[in-house]
Amino acid sequence: MFETNDFYESVLFLSFGEYPDIKQIRLIAAGNVNQGILLEVEGRKFFLKVNFQPEVEIFEMEADGLNIMRENCPLQVPKVYQFGRIQDRNFLLLDWIQVGKIGKSYWEKLGVGLAQMHMITQQFFGYHTDNYIASLGQPNSCKASWVDFFIECRLEPMIGKAYYEGLVSSDFLKKFRNMYKTFDNIFPKEKPSLLHGDLWSGNIMVGENGNPALIDPAVYYGHREMDLAFSRLFGGFDESFYQSYQTVFPLEPGFEERVAVYNLYPLLVHLLLFGKSYLSGIEKTVAKLQS
Repeated sequence: MFETNDFYESVLFLSFGEYPDIKQIRLIAAGNVNQGILLEVEGRKFFLKVNFQPEVEIFEMEADGLNIMRENCPLQVPKVYQFGRIQDRNFLLLDWIQVGKIGKSYWEKLGVGLAQMHMITQQFFGYHTDNYIASLGQPNSCKASWVDFFIECRLEPMIGKAYYEGLVSSDFLKKFRNMYKTFDNIFPKEKPSLLHGDLWSGNIMVGENGNPALIDPAVYYGHREMDLAFSRLFGGFDESFYQSYQTVFPLEPGFEERVAVYNLYPLLVHLLLFGKSYLSGIEKTVAKLQS
């Protein structure tokens, strides 16, 4: 077993091929799965994510998502230096984002930047690899149809898992699947957009210059309204964010009525991660679509 400093020195060596003198190691976040650590060496700061999950590829997939966002999004996204596994610990070494105060045009820049990223497209809905949303596997098989992708790669894997784990009944599973027949008339027909995939307020940061930064993605090419609906689920986004998005990449009419349908997916994710307190929101949407 590595001693504490040996682990961090090994991370730095794998990342840079040398053993910099470590000035500070400080735990700054401890979530359900990951720890977040400030790692400071001479003249530089890094953000180190660590977990003990058996899935060694979780951070590899996160690094992939961060890299594609850095290439295609005008907003700040932390640079990836290295990821890997040292004995029983997975790690991901990133740029340190110094937290600042929200600038005057923070929300407007976030809306414009997200709209510009959503303009990046490909032929199919999906992604070149499966990845994760939080600690849950996220399948990304390519589909020509958004409805097919939404059902087969987003809803079915999660509702099936929820049934298997005893979180929903067989009767509700049937009602849920019966809802699918309504989908063809709900979603606007659009090209696949590059999505953040987990866009809630905890996954945006205020950088040192007061501008927005995006972190912790679960990227894929999907319907762009998924990101915007997710941002509505727990709140925390200023209305000027949505207004500035609309000026760059206007939404089709009726988005507010579609929000609850898109948010079936993140609610299922939260149901699986945190339990039945999230079931009522799913039940309301299913009931409404079948009424």
